[in-house]
Amino acid sequence: MRLAALLLALVLMVPAAFTATPQAGARPDHVADRDCLACHPDQASAWAESKHRHAMQPATAQTVLGDFGDVRFGEGAAAARFFRRGGDFVVAAQGADGRTQELAASHVFGIRPLQQVLLPQEGGRLQAFTIAWDTTRKTWFSLHTDGPVPPGDNLHWSGRYQNWNLMCGECHTTAYRKGYDDEHDRYATTWAEANVGCQACHGPGRAHAESAGRLAASGERTQRPVATPNRALAGAHAQVDQCAACHARRTRLVEDAVAGAPLFDQFVPDNLRPGLYHADGQQLDEVFEYGSYRQSRMYQAGVACTDCHDPHRGRLRADGNALCTACHNPAPDRGRFPGLQAKDYDAPAHHIHRGCGAGSQCVDCHMPSRNYMVVHPRRDHAIRVPRPDLSARTGAPDACTGCHAERGAEWAAGAIERHHGKRTHPPHYGERLAAARADTPGAAAGLAALAGDAALPAIVRASAIEQLAQLDPGALPAAALRDPDPAVRTSAAAAFALRPAEERVAQLSPLLNDPLRAVRITAARALADLPVAALAPTLQDRQRAALAEFIAAQQAMADMPNAQLNLAGLALAQRDALVAEQRLRRALQREPAVDAARLGLATLLAQTRREDEAERVLRDGLARAASPGELHLALGLLAGQRQRWEEAARELRAADALLPGHARVRRNLDAVERYLERTRPR
Repeated sequence: MRLAALLLALVLMVPAAFTATPQAGARPDHVADRDCLACHPDQASAWAESKHRHAMQPATAQTVLGDFGDVRFGEGAAAARFFRRGGDFVVAAQGADGRTQELAASHVFGIRPLQQVLLPQEGGRLQAFTIAWDTTRKTWFSLHTDGPVPPGDNLHWSGRYQNWNLMCGECHTTAYRKGYDDEHDRYATTWAEANVGCQACHGPGRAHAESAGRLAASGERTQRPVATPNRALAGAHAQVDQCAACHARRTRLVEDAVAGAPLFDQFVPDNLRPGLYHADGQQLDEVFEYGSYRQSRMYQAGVACTDCHDPHRGRLRADGNALCTACHNPAPDRGRFPGLQAKDYDAPAHHIHRGCGAGSQCVDCHMPSRNYMVVHPRRDHAIRVPRPDLSARTGAPDACTGCHAERGAEWAAGAIERHHGKRTHPPHYGERLAAARADTPGAAAGLAALAGDAALPAIVRASAIEQLAQLDPGALPAAALRDPDPAVRTSAAAAFALRPAEERVAQLSPLLNDPLRAVRITAARALADLPVAALAPTLQDRQRAALAEFIAAQQAMADMPNAQLNLAGLALAQRDALVAEQRLRRALQREPAVDAARLGLATLLAQTRREDEAERVLRDGLARAASPGELHLALGLLAGQRQRWEEAARELRAADALLPGHARVRRNLDAVERYLERTRPR
């Protein structure tokens, strides 16, 4: 009985939206916002009203919206006091050490429907305080709806996952640079503007501004200044990708993102993963808009963000149903959108609700809303037809019973059928994704069918491939590696990491020349355990270069535990145990509850005959683990390796209680119990 290797397929996808620090820094290719606004007064006026303009601001009497009139909120360890000290806005609350600190806010964060204050901490950190101001109800409220979070926890206001540098800054500033020091766990973050300004979307503006100045000085009126570098804003899909840099749940691959560069050259958006999305693709966790929108028929038809949203005001172009009926009406523009049907959608005959109240609005049924950060409603951008008939098969909610909670999905499906007639729907991808999540027999075949269906949205096919790799790696379609969409190629490259070496070399080698970084580095990581000589001579330098890009991508996110895991996985693949151990320890330092790091470190220690240390690492994690069953399993295997059979049986029984039906637990527990029965004195 040996402790099995836990060399997980550590791919580069990591939780979500990340980054930032406390000062402005010069950018030679950028100009100050005022240099843009002076020549573009209409856009300047619109932008001044926007959330982008107020994404982040220094804490002043003009910008702080919360009540700092010596106000107290909460009780015990979660209590906070908000007061003024001279010109400062001060928060008194328990810090990471459990002692009350009095800290002056340096910045405010957001403007509606909530605003947080940012509190400077050691190591160049700005921390987002977790008691926020509700700008509608004019009251303080806690973002921790499940109760107080103790000091020392990463979700405490002083913890890593409330760190503005890591989680927020890159999307609330312009020309953000995190400046993270991996060795010392410190930041030297800078930005060009403490808001989302012109150059955040249009790209660096110095060349444009200087050419405009030269033309104005010369009196030249027939020429235009040189364009800003971002041409992506002109195309529908490219524009969606541009907005996705912040409006997507994604992993960052570069230290300095460039406006207009291809999305998959700088980020990897998350797929429709359990915990993030419902099985049918509806939003669940805070995933923002991109992953939903990529499922929509609007996206497939070439509808861009700015078709519905004023890019400078950040508001909808029309109110209520007028926005949707600008296209969906009895006389649609079939020149741009040939698939539009001529129909009066803003009528009870369609929406089957009276008047103009709830249920009569297009978004009520097609874009149901979910609250995030307690008070921030966000609409699901998949813009899907309500399907209450799917709820029983997918476990996902539906828009109808979201309002008619006293009824059931069956009633809602019947109501739709009575008004619109019985319709035969083709199988929905949500049914197959739900079956895979439940490990239903035959689920792998369903996923393979999704992966190979070119008519489905690319994010659905990528998600199917990701799940298929867990259920049946042998069923992965090689054609996915050549898919036109980078989401599919990236997921396929990660999935092929589980295939035999010869097949990996044959199938993944071409991707080392992929034009997009996400695809290249995923392929390189999947080949990293093989000697470079296994590749054709023409590809060996490409493998080295792509692996260097992979390492740089992880370094860009090295303050996240998963990036350390990825680097540890690479080191293990390259048989560098010293670096692997260093990275696994850093992952645990960043997040002690990361079971994969703890299990990996224990495995490494046990394999190098440091069993006592391995045991301490595992036992230290039991109280922290969200699911300690795997740790008990590892302790049981370790005890068996040391021939401590009674201890092995205890740990495996504990694992069995926590992981019922786990095949590996049952197999080893049965073996240990049979051995004890045979050797027990008669």
